[in-house]
Amino acid sequence: MATIFTKIANGEIPSYKCAESEDFYAFLDISPLAKGHTLVIPRKVEDDYIFNLGEDTYAGLWAFARKVAVALKAAVPCKRVGVAVLGMEVPHTHIHLVPLQTEGDMDFRKAVKPQVEPAEMKEIASAIFAEYEKL
Repeated sequence: MATIFTKIANGEIPSYKCAESEDFYAFLDISPLAKGHTLVIPRKVEDDYIFNLGEDTYAGLWAFARKVAVALKAAVPCKRVGVAVLGMEVPHTHIHLVPLQTEGDMDFRKAVKPQVEPAEMKEIASAIFAEYEKL
């Protein structure tokens, strides 16, 4: 049975697409820690633990995530793009890319997360996608 992230990458469930390749997909988190919080996933491997990935998929995922992070920083004003791999909530390897102004912006236990309207989510995703396409 396909994970929710596989369904998103396959277009079966709508998402705010930020970047894609044949093997990887990036989209905005619908419960973001900060505006522009992006998830990066492998398309063809549903393993829930990043260190179970094969060498090529692992290296490719990080290379793709790096390119997405560069695009994200260009599209969303921030001091840094934070990176986290938790994998506890969805059984599909995913990398969190979070625009940061302070280290506290990377707190996954935040009680209050920013509310981002669908129109703004679409605008942010489009801006990241445009920057990604330039790379």
